[in-house]
Amino acid sequence: MYTTNHKKIERLITNYFDGIFEGDSGKLEACFHKNAYIYGDIKGVDYLKSIKEYIDGVKNRKSPKELNETFTMKTIGIDIMGKIAMVKLQVPMLGYNYYDYLSLTEIDNEWKIVNKIFTHVA
Repeated sequence: MYTTNHKKIERLITNYFDGIFEGDSGKLEACFHKNAYIYGDIKGVDYLKSIKEYIDGVKNRKSPKELNETFTMKTIGIDIMGKIAMVKLQVPMLGYNYYDYLSLTEIDNEWKIVNKIFTHVA
């Protein structure tokens, strides 16, 4: 079961990365639970958005791909316990070096991000 869940989570992360990098709001939105919130800070400035607000922001900005950035996002770790998981990612893009922590849960046999926290590290 662990291996199956790990593969499902890896697919979710791939879609998450692709959605962010390509600016594909549909692909990105499918990764999240409809009630997810995003918390973080960018250069010390607090950031709090609902998933809808976050997706709208992705829709209304140039994507890293459109800006000809090199894809360098990577998974640092995945920790799975039953139907919950924590994922740590490095997401360098748009001139920032983000680190994301994603809380996931399995709902109806499908893994979803239920919370995202992040920070920019210089």
